[in-house]
Amino acid sequence: MKPIADYGLLGDTRTAALVSSDGSLDWLCVPRFDGDPIFGRLVGGPAAGRFRLGPATAATVVERKYRHHSATLETTWATPEGKLTLTEAMVAEVAGRLLPATILVRRLSADGEAVEAMVEFDPRRGEDHSRPRVRRRGQDLVCEWGALATSLSCDAGPAIELGQPTSFMVTPDRPVTFVLTVAHREPLIHVGAATAWALLAEDEGRWRDWTARVDQELPFREEVIRSLLTLRLLTYSPSGAPVAAPTTSLPEQHGGVRNWDYRFAWPRDASIGIAAFLGVGMVEEARGFLWWLLHASRLQRPRLPVLLTLDGRQAPAERGLQDWPGYAGSVPVRVGNGAAQQHQLDGYGWVLNAAWTLVRAGHPLYSETWRAMRGFADLVARRWNEPDAGIWEVRGDQVHHVHSKLMAWLALDRALRIAETHRLSARRRRRWQAAREAIRVDVRRLGFDTSMGSYTRSYGSQELDAALLILPRIGLEERGSPRVRGTLDAIRSQLSADGPLLYRYPPGRDGLPGTEGAFLPCSFWLVDALALDDRRRAACDLFTELLDRASPLGLYAEELDPKTGEQLGNYPQALTHAALIQAALALRDLPPVS
Repeated sequence: MKPIADYGLLGDTRTAALVSSDGSLDWLCVPRFDGDPIFGRLVGGPAAGRFRLGPATAATVVERKYRHHSATLETTWATPEGKLTLTEAMVAEVAGRLLPATILVRRLSADGEAVEAMVEFDPRRGEDHSRPRVRRRGQDLVCEWGALATSLSCDAGPAIELGQPTSFMVTPDRPVTFVLTVAHREPLIHVGAATAWALLAEDEGRWRDWTARVDQELPFREEVIRSLLTLRLLTYSPSGAPVAAPTTSLPEQHGGVRNWDYRFAWPRDASIGIAAFLGVGMVEEARGFLWWLLHASRLQRPRLPVLLTLDGRQAPAERGLQDWPGYAGSVPVRVGNGAAQQHQLDGYGWVLNAAWTLVRAGHPLYSETWRAMRGFADLVARRWNEPDAGIWEVRGDQVHHVHSKLMAWLALDRALRIAETHRLSARRRRRWQAAREAIRVDVRRLGFDTSMGSYTRSYGSQELDAALLILPRIGLEERGSPRVRGTLDAIRSQLSADGPLLYRYPPGRDGLPGTEGAFLPCSFWLVDALALDDRRRAACDLFTELLDRASPLGLYAEELDPKTGEQLGNYPQALTHAALIQAALALRDLPPVS
């Protein structure tokens, strides 16, 4: 398999595909992010299927990029005959027209002489790699698995045989366009090559109009735009749910067991996304996140679920897939997520802070939203002194995580700030104020180690936690105070992985065998913390170093191997891209270095 960072993301805000630099589409779930894969080679091996399109003979990639401010990917190879370019994307806007929800367009064009190309179309479905029932409908190749069907059409290429590599010629005057459509419990609609190509051009225009709203003076604007596009592609548009990543079981350690299913929505990640979109003036997207959260959590309030499906339901039980070899031999390959049943106190702080961010930007909460936020604050006031699983979802005994206590304080502080402009009873206000002060006293007394000069991972521990980098932003301690600076410096020193990289906690201290890579969101949180601590030059230098660690296409996984620089974990990771945007906004909001 290719390195994780070699893959490009194609998406339509309902599902997403990963395609490598040799033109092999190795991951696509349908009809949505958390559906069964029909191309699953990424973690399922050759038997799980792929859709390869590219040169028929040895070739060298000479350029690979997204078209300017769009979701369209271009890969150009040099061959002995000439250059061959693959242009591909998925159509995001299909509403209001008789179109299938999933349209994947892949076009090969030649420059110079005619170039021999190859196509291999081998869809398999689900856990047992089921082969489809195949039939022809005119020039289209139709594959069916019960209520699911796909149609592959080609305007000038070969007659495609399922699973058989087939070669054909691409001439400079006649590009070859493949169109894959998907139907689930609905009619299978044919979309011709010319129509599909025109739809793609319309989509590109919409993406460029959308990104044009980003402030021209924003530092690192191009990198922020790529991250915003990635976040938008990872948002399930029918509900507004932000998926954490489009993949399952890409490993945190090659050959290890730290392989998780991230095709769900975490309220924490959604809340960080609200701040990212609001920070660049995209209010509609920020409100969409909160709208999803409001409706997704309604059945379990005032408890805030750790994670939910894309339509707001409880995530399925976690299990391993049989006979799936995993990426780089990393097993098990998992579906479902066992963290769904955990108690994580910090989530309430993220959510209430997101709501406060909206209010502070001049967007009052609807009455139902404020009612939900009051319920969350009430629960925090009752349960803040209980142990929890913490932000890192450690599979073991619950403890008193310092970060969780800080976020509980933040939840009540932001609820009280919202209450300054929204209705709240005096009795409730006093209860929240009392709990907020009790948390402040408790965490300052039990969560700080005077010998280390730093806040710690949990009460009574001398381990550090990179999640404590949130300290300068929340306001429990004054920015620049000895406690804040001591914590930042201790984390930079003791959790350093290499250069700008940080471990989220001491490696191997989570009850699981093996180790993991450096956690990329933490490094961007460090940029944010340094900027807020008036260490702008250090923050800018760190941010620039982190940008050099991106994939060739500007994408980030969850983790990075400090020794090899290889991306690890599910990819691309929404939390990393949201943290990048947050860090860039922190740099924007500080005066320049004199």
